[in-house]
Amino acid sequence: MRLSRIIMALTVGLAVAAAPTAAGAAQPQPPVYPPPVTKLTVSPPTIRLGETYTLKGTGFDHNERVDIHVGISGLPQAAPAQGTARRSDGTTMALANVSYSQAQPRPAPLEFTVTVDGAGNFTGTYRPNRPGRYTFTATGETSDRTATATGTVLPPKPHRPPHKDENLPVTGASLSTPMKLGGGLAGAGVVLLLLSLAWRRRGRLGMGPR
Repeated sequence: MRLSRIIMALTVGLAVAAAPTAAGAAQPQPPVYPPPVTKLTVSPPTIRLGETYTLKGTGFDHNERVDIHVGISGLPQAAPAQGTARRSDGTTMALANVSYSQAQPRPAPLEFTVTVDGAGNFTGTYRPNRPGRYTFTATGETSDRTATATGTVLPPKPHRPPHKDENLPVTGASLSTPMKLGGGLAGAGVVLLLLSLAWRRRGRLGMGPR
């Protein structure tokens, strides 16, 4: 009798302990959404020096600030130290100071910050000032999400000097009509001159009309 009461008490205890768990499982759970995919694009992927990139970022937190780091590889050979010039064999020579200074273009920033909109997106522009391969890394200050994109900057197109025949005067069919007209007028003039000489000669010989 005592054993049956003990078993019944254990059964009731287990049922009471499992009731809150079953009640919690029966309640509706909030949906779980996957985190947004953070992306950074560079358009167009290849440009010439002097052109501008368009940077587009998506998937960041709403209205957060995004830090963008710019890495450059494949740069031209480093310039010689100030006050020197590089010879064709790679050596350097000293230069004398001149009385004027040439303004240098302002370098493009390698670190800057943008603010995304309410949808977690941003759009900006970037104008490189040297050829090379550019790597843009965007990192959200709040979400710590990161996205990377690359682009290539080619040297500007070389200036092509005009061909030696491009500055010559126009000849050919465009002058055929004026030349024909001039030839006809010259021929008519010759005929009139010959007729005038013949008429004068007849007058001298007395063969003219009386």
